[in-house]
Amino acid sequence: MSNKAKWRINVPVATVWTNPQSPRDLDQKAIGSPADITGWLNGFSYENSLELCSSNLVQSQVLYGGEVLIDRIEGDWALVIVPDQPSSKDERGYPGWIPLAQITKEITELESDSVAVITNKQAGLFSEENDLLMELSYMTILPVISEEKEVIKVSTPGSSAYLQKKDVSIFESVHQRCFGNGAMIVQAGEKFIGLPYLWGGMSSYGYDCSGFAYAACRANGYDIPRDASDQAQAGLNVDLDQIQPGDLLFFAYEEGKGKIHHVGIYYGEGKLLHSPKTGKTIEVIELQNTIYEKELCAARRYWLETEES
Repeated sequence: MSNKAKWRINVPVATVWTNPQSPRDLDQKAIGSPADITGWLNGFSYENSLELCSSNLVQSQVLYGGEVLIDRIEGDWALVIVPDQPSSKDERGYPGWIPLAQITKEITELESDSVAVITNKQAGLFSEENDLLMELSYMTILPVISEEKEVIKVSTPGSSAYLQKKDVSIFESVHQRCFGNGAMIVQAGEKFIGLPYLWGGMSSYGYDCSGFAYAACRANGYDIPRDASDQAQAGLNVDLDQIQPGDLLFFAYEEGKGKIHHVGIYYGEGKLLHSPKTGKTIEVIELQNTIYEKELCAARRYWLETEES
């Protein structure tokens, strides 16, 4: 199969698995179409959630309407590349496996490039008859067909549907979104304080540490690498005594001298906004006198200086 063929995700959140054998019996709600992400996560014990990481079951996630490239198909599964998630694992984007049932071949491109970006934690997607089709995640991006008084008609995988205007922002194109400053990156992250950590999470149903940083930056127009180790190699290097709110802070084993294992957003006043680990929730903490203070090793800035900065 040509690696240039493009496809779109047709479920609210598609999990990118390490291989087709990765999903467990308890993961069935996450690999079907439609996928029940809330039901999937509600069925987890701490051990179930931890195993996603400790057994290397999950790599990432892709939101509804997100584009993937298919490298090959094995049975009911596709080896995909996610172009919107830059990675050192593949120069084309993030690799992994997604069930074929969660992928639809891309429809004919629209004449308009404008997009609707979901800015609420979740938003309903409705049919023309105003029936709720599914709940979509924050930062789901869909092409705009037309604008009406209170709704936006959007292109969806294989069809069209409606979003309420109150749930979205409209931009001329996916590449011409408004660029926010560091404080706005912090504000984007603050709305998720209390959300449980999810290994591989890339949606408002649960983020891992680098997925959280990725989403907060993407919400402000900045497309950054998917994983913490790659995020630490891009952007603008910032001296640790010059950090500002919205900068990404990186943490490494061996008191900052080893391998990078964590990333968070500098909150200001010596505080860290981050998604810590399995069993914890997104939080703001004081860095002083914590393991994070000892492990802090680097900072990167992805945001642009503005008059409001």
